[in-house]
Amino acid sequence: MKAIYIPHLLNAVHQTRSLAFETHFPDLETLVPIRGELSVSHRRTYLEIQGTAETIVTLTCDRCLQCYNHRLSLDTSELIWLEEPALTELEPLEREVGTEDLVEALSPQGYFEPDTWLYEQLCLALPQRQICDNSCQGITVEAPQEQSLDHRWAALAALQKQLPDV
Repeated sequence: MKAIYIPHLLNAVHQTRSLAFETHFPDLETLVPIRGELSVSHRRTYLEIQGTAETIVTLTCDRCLQCYNHRLSLDTSELIWLEEPALTELEPLEREVGTEDLVEALSPQGYFEPDTWLYEQLCLALPQRQICDNSCQGITVEAPQEQSLDHRWAALAALQKQLPDV
């Protein structure tokens, strides 16, 4: 998908551009192509992005380490503010950030990258706990048979047997 030049959205019908896609991302391995639709609307002071996508990914179970297939579905929307970035000389390495600064913003004369947005949304949709089945017991560990003593430690073991128990 090509980047969308934000000022061109103002000339589109209803200031909206809709895209149907079938794509792959190199950093997100999927069994089938990612299919879906994306709509980007210019609302004067912000962009309204709505998207749906679907694919199948192979995940590894956190409990038993077996691979399993997971249907990844996405139906989301986001508002991205349009504002020129503040020009600051040198930002300190550490600074306090208020909640009003925790928003996504793009330049009104810049580009919107649908590929990047879609990839980020799919990564956010991946399950935090990757469990293949609710009844998964995890890796079964068998109790070890009688431990054989390394012959290099035999003298120390004999000495330990001669000491009284404390």
